[in-house]
Amino acid sequence: MGTFREERRGPIEVWTLDAEDTRNAISRAVLAELEARVARVAGGHEVRVVVLTGAGDKAFCAGADLKERATMGEAEVRAFLEGLRRTFRAIETSGTVFVAALNGSALGGGTELALACDLRIAAPAAELGLTEVRLGIIPGGGGTQRLPRLVGPGRAKDLILTGRRLNAAEAFAIGLVQRLAPEGRLLEVSLAVAEQIAENAPLAIAAAKRAVDRGLGLGLDAALEVELEQYEAVLHSEDRLEGLRAFAEKRRPAWKGR
Repeated sequence: MGTFREERRGPIEVWTLDAEDTRNAISRAVLAELEARVARVAGGHEVRVVVLTGAGDKAFCAGADLKERATMGEAEVRAFLEGLRRTFRAIETSGTVFVAALNGSALGGGTELALACDLRIAAPAAELGLTEVRLGIIPGGGGTQRLPRLVGPGRAKDLILTGRRLNAAEAFAIGLVQRLAPEGRLLEVSLAVAEQIAENAPLAIAAAKRAVDRGLGLGLDAALEVELEQYEAVLHSEDRLEGLRAFAEKRRPAWKGR
């Protein structure tokens, strides 16, 4: 592994996609490493939050590496796309929380990577866009499905069909980005959010994430059943009892993830 720089801060890891020469594009090597990293953190509760960002201040991720793509046949493109979809879905369904720290442009697959994360925090210079129609294709890493669920079908079609880019302020205004960071403080703000999340019970965080995601698209009655199912998953946990004890004793809880 070598396309990501990694920094561990207790239960938080910062992954920096370190490929400035390609504007942090997703090559086959980058995708393979990202998939392996996601699988690693999904296996336990030691890493509760991942902050994902790009090297430099120009690009979070420019999407697929188009120079590499130009050398690939149709079968190779399909295999790459399958890996992309699988990896993004693994991020989305992981019990670990993923925070996209958007340090610069996130275009095409870069926006799709950000959409697969749980939260998006943007620097002032960040811009997003699903620009695939300008290349004669459509978003294939989940963009046509995740974006309308987040911002509504009208706004999603506006962005997808025009292929236009939007700046951080507009992305925040339509709910594509959850927080804006002041100039030079993107990592600070992203880590502060990650720390707030990581302070909480890991089983509860994973269950709450599943409740929200699995309830999307369901009718209210069915969605409430999903919520109840996830509540039951933590009801008998040691962490729930520890939370009650810590509250009574006016101390920080010592979560064990069980």
